[in-house]
Amino acid sequence: MAKKPVKKLASLPQVPSFSEFDRVFDTFRRDLEKSFFSFPTMDFPSFPKIQESTCDMIDEGKQFRVKMNVPGVTKKDIVLNVSDNAMEIHAEHKEESEEKKKHYLRKERSEVSYDRILPLPEKILQGKVESKLTDGVLEIILPKSKPTPLQKKRTIKVQ
Repeated sequence: MAKKPVKKLASLPQVPSFSEFDRVFDTFRRDLEKSFFSFPTMDFPSFPKIQESTCDMIDEGKQFRVKMNVPGVTKKDIVLNVSDNAMEIHAEHKEESEEKKKHYLRKERSEVSYDRILPLPEKILQGKVESKLTDGVLEIILPKSKPTPLQKKRTIKVQ
């Protein structure tokens, strides 16, 4: 029996290391960035921001007191709708700065909108709702139709 000649396996091609790949991609990224630095930057128009404002609702027994932050808003910009079981607050603030220079490159405007719908746990007297705006904080008093006694607090010792 004749021995079969052993075939030599072809050597696998040398695979570059990851550091070589990183170097190539870093060079490509740097070249790409350099080519775009010559173009002027473009700002896209901004859409009004809808922010969920912080809100506190306090049960005072005879009434609910709601405090909501609405910075930059005047009282004429606030719409407050109240039903038996919910309250809707909408406020909008628009600001525009304008320079009197002839060839300005940028003109900025900002719009902020606050929208909240708060479910009310009890019926209220809609005709007696009061609200006031002080230093960017909207305070709303919602008298209950049937006052409830405040629950007494009890301190529990942690063991």
